[in-house]
Amino acid sequence: MSKKRGRKRSSGELSDSLTPDPNCLLGLRIQHNWREKGNQSKWKGTVLDRLTVNPSLFMVKYDGFDCVYGIELFKDERVSNLQVLTEKVVNNKIKVPHGAEELVGKAVEHLFEKEDGEKNEWRGMVLSRAPIMTNWYYITYEKDPVLYMYQLWDDYADGDLRILPEAENKHLLPADRKPGEETESLVGKQVEYVTDKGVKRTGLVIYQVPAKPSVYYIKYDDDFHIHVYDLVKTT
Repeated sequence: MSKKRGRKRSSGELSDSLTPDPNCLLGLRIQHNWREKGNQSKWKGTVLDRLTVNPSLFMVKYDGFDCVYGIELFKDERVSNLQVLTEKVVNNKIKVPHGAEELVGKAVEHLFEKEDGEKNEWRGMVLSRAPIMTNWYYITYEKDPVLYMYQLWDDYADGDLRILPEAENKHLLPADRKPGEETESLVGKQVEYVTDKGVKRTGLVIYQVPAKPSVYYIKYDDDFHIHVYDLVKTT
């Protein structure tokens, strides 16, 4: 799901590699076919990370989409004709405003333009800088707690991003740990979740956010989105 302006899909030549090496994909541009419910489409994107908790799982930022997806590129039967592209990853330099606060770990208000030109307010938390495309940031939202990725300083310069003061962010940010407080990491744990409709979902905790250690990424078995939750309630 893309909530912002559409992005142009770039073209690139295919490399000579017919069988991509799963150990050499990080930081590369890829494309593959995706077949689901009888429909086939072509996806192109950048491989950002490979999860140590599940080496089959790659985190990919696809062109034209704002979410970061978790895909088992070499196991998922919906993926076919996986190819490596020779084009370079675009990681445009950004100008950080003088005296600006560090964004990571901050609660923000992010404005998105709707089709009718009006702007929607989305409140969320900046999780980290993205790997590979390091001028981008990982972020998640109160209304849609999955992993998104944006060049936030561009939005800040345009007046579409505001760092929330403490009085406005208490319900968005998890409580900080007390000095010396340690809890066991949940990475690698299996989780179950029952929806409001009574449907049980199972998944895996795949990552712990360093800036907010109570916040984790979860990959559900039936979904390629990366979900973001505060799993450790502190007092």
